[in-house]
Amino acid sequence: MADEKEQRYDPAAVETKWMQRWAADSSLYAAEPASGGKPKYYVLEMLPYPSGQLHMGHVRNYSIGDALARHMWMRGYNVLHPMGWDAFGLPAENAALKNNTPPREWTLHNVAAMKRQMQRIGFSYDWATEVTTCLPEYYRWNQWFFLRMHEKGLVYRKKSKVNWCPECATVLANEQVVDGCCWRHEETKVEQRDLEQWFLRITAYAEELLNDLETLEGWPEKVRTMQRNWIGRSQGTEVDFFLEEINHGTGERGNEGTERRRIRVFTTRVDTIFGATSVQLAPEHPLVAALTCQDAGLRAQVAGLIEEQRRAREAGDVGAIEKHGVPTGRFAVNPYNGETIPIWIANYVLMEYGTGAIMSVPGHDERDFEFAKKYAIPIRRVIAPAGGPGNEPSDEPELPFTAEDGLLVNSGEYSGLSCAEAQKRLKDVAVRGGFGEAKVIFRLKDWGVSRQRYWGTPIPMIHCERDGLVPVPDAHLPVILPEKIEITQTGGSPLARVADFVNVTCPRCGGPAKRETDTMDTFVDSSWYFYRYTDAKNNAAPFGRERAGYWFPIDQYIGGVEHAILHLIYSRFWTKVMRDLAMVKNSEPATRLFTQGMVIRNGAKMSKSKGNVVSPDDMVAQYGADATRMYALFAAPPDRDLDWQEDGVAGVSRFLGRVWRLAMRHAAVVKDAATGSHPSSQERSKEWATSSCSGTAQKLLRKMHRTIAKITLDFEGRWHFNTCVAAIMEYVNALQDADAQLGSGEVPSSVLRELLQTLALLLAPFAPYLAAELWVQLGGQGSILRAPWPESDPGLAKENEIEVPVQINGKLVAVVRVAADADGQTMEAAALADEKVKARTAGKTPAKVIVVPGRAVNLVVK
Repeated sequence: MADEKEQRYDPAAVETKWMQRWAADSSLYAAEPASGGKPKYYVLEMLPYPSGQLHMGHVRNYSIGDALARHMWMRGYNVLHPMGWDAFGLPAENAALKNNTPPREWTLHNVAAMKRQMQRIGFSYDWATEVTTCLPEYYRWNQWFFLRMHEKGLVYRKKSKVNWCPECATVLANEQVVDGCCWRHEETKVEQRDLEQWFLRITAYAEELLNDLETLEGWPEKVRTMQRNWIGRSQGTEVDFFLEEINHGTGERGNEGTERRRIRVFTTRVDTIFGATSVQLAPEHPLVAALTCQDAGLRAQVAGLIEEQRRAREAGDVGAIEKHGVPTGRFAVNPYNGETIPIWIANYVLMEYGTGAIMSVPGHDERDFEFAKKYAIPIRRVIAPAGGPGNEPSDEPELPFTAEDGLLVNSGEYSGLSCAEAQKRLKDVAVRGGFGEAKVIFRLKDWGVSRQRYWGTPIPMIHCERDGLVPVPDAHLPVILPEKIEITQTGGSPLARVADFVNVTCPRCGGPAKRETDTMDTFVDSSWYFYRYTDAKNNAAPFGRERAGYWFPIDQYIGGVEHAILHLIYSRFWTKVMRDLAMVKNSEPATRLFTQGMVIRNGAKMSKSKGNVVSPDDMVAQYGADATRMYALFAAPPDRDLDWQEDGVAGVSRFLGRVWRLAMRHAAVVKDAATGSHPSSQERSKEWATSSCSGTAQKLLRKMHRTIAKITLDFEGRWHFNTCVAAIMEYVNALQDADAQLGSGEVPSSVLRELLQTLALLLAPFAPYLAAELWVQLGGQGSILRAPWPESDPGLAKENEIEVPVQINGKLVAVVRVAADADGQTMEAAALADEKVKARTAGKTPAKVIVVPGRAVNLVVK
């Protein structure tokens, strides 16, 4: 036996040895051809932005995916486990300004540094499939997809009010505005500006994006709910009110002899239309300009409302705006009863929702009620609760009454109808009368992808003086980013100042033309990257259809919940577009989604801005990669936040040292035993049944099989890797408690071999370096990554005896041990024979004995 010094575990030496061996074997983590016949398993963690250094949030995320990938390899699956880099984005431009380093150089330097970190930690990525989104061989396909979408009518350009981040000096999508601030610069207020922008028509898929959430049973309900709310489907009716015209010669109101102008409103409650007491327009509604053109004072008031909306948008909560409005002095005609009602302009009505005009029904809408009370606008009841005799309207509740299960009142011929029936009839009347239609609208808006910055994919469109907008031909792709460029982050896109890039010949007419100088939102890059992994070296297409068809959908996708309504909605949209282009067969990118918790330190999420980041390099240098990643899995369930404690890493490191010393004390015996015959599970069961194994061996084999069953079950379902690690620790404790028996020969060498080799196999997903070294030292054959995952034998895992609590009159008195298969009579006898039970029942006869087989004995004593 080696002395204590020789047994001491040196993680730096062991991990460096195996890291070099693994790096030299390009086939180790490579996926096999589809023709191999193995079931496929595509496990993927969301790719990182190459900021330069991994943080512990990365390590936790990737350790979860890595443990799963290694487990599935050992289960006999053909595993695809790739990694890449979401490499375009603003930080590279910021670095260029700060360090005078070109964005490409800064980015690729960071990619190399983070890749070295990943390799040192031992993540099992197939680097042959690596994707870097800032390289032309990748972003040319962004441009190719843009052109295909343009051909299908899914790309368009228009002037629109956009979210502008002064810090980024670029446009943000609605989803990138969080509480009125930029998603990257959390304290920078977002402004509103009018710019010509490129849009992807994601709303064409809004209904499908919503409905298909029901098929994503393997996604967290929280994520599905967030997406439902963001898509925001509203079903209702569009109705035309009519602008009452004024004879400017006489000042009289009326519509005789004129073509009436329509004001179309959207409502989900057309059953309340007889309660409309005003029509309200958004300040930017097209009709507002006509209604205010001759009234400078009114125009100034409207400008004030627009400014209030702007400030509310910047604050991130337009719904909480203090409601203000101004009357226009004009009136609209209700098409159902001919009633004229005033037209107001209100700051809480949004141009981007519905038609930008609403019918205000203060008796049955809380916002309308608040506005009407403030400005003394009439409030009318037209819905009352049902429930009186004969189901007529019952007592009138306080207004506003917003329930939809009432009956109509004060609504002419429709009075007495249920809300549902009235909605149907009133919609039909509008359709027949030509003044309305059924309508479904969505909160989801088209995806603005224009960005006025340099470090992104150039949009492949050309502005021709003669032919207007002209797509770049496929043969001219990729449109390459120029490398030498001045970045100021002011005055729009830096590309606009590069004459050699901007000035081109029109591919259609041959005349002078200019390139589009906006670049694409970087969420374009991450919307389809996981398909490229399946065919990363393809120069003729984004990927091969057959390869994608084999691997997709992703079996397990892992990432943060913060991407629920950004990346995850966009990637679902992109998949559906590719399906309609006949590139893929699947309609969703991933079957299962897992969102891990954050890593917390000093009460806050780890971030550079808070100065609480822990470097994985420091942890690996001091404690080893295995201890660092194993702690990330052990400290909390993976879906919960992890409160970082360095003492915990040190504790895991000490545990791995104990494992090493335990294994090394018996390695020689185990290695000799490994050269002999290997009995089957059935032979081991027979050996145990005939009691040829000692009690210690039986106990340890039982513990081993229970541990296998526990960890296997967690991988298949709950993913409570913290309890997996705890189960391994308990198993090691049991082995150490029996160390004397293990060394004395009381436990047969074949059993000892199985106990310790199984320990190495169970450790392999969580501490791969140590497991690989133990596997060799204990006589394991081949790579541990391809060794079969151990199977639990239910017979061997079953306890011979169980502990049964005994209660007297509901209070726990004793715990007795009985055979695991003991019947009720045996359990009762054991309970009554216990000394503590005898003392409590002396001189008394139990009035009742209740036995729950295998669980408990309850005595009722009087």
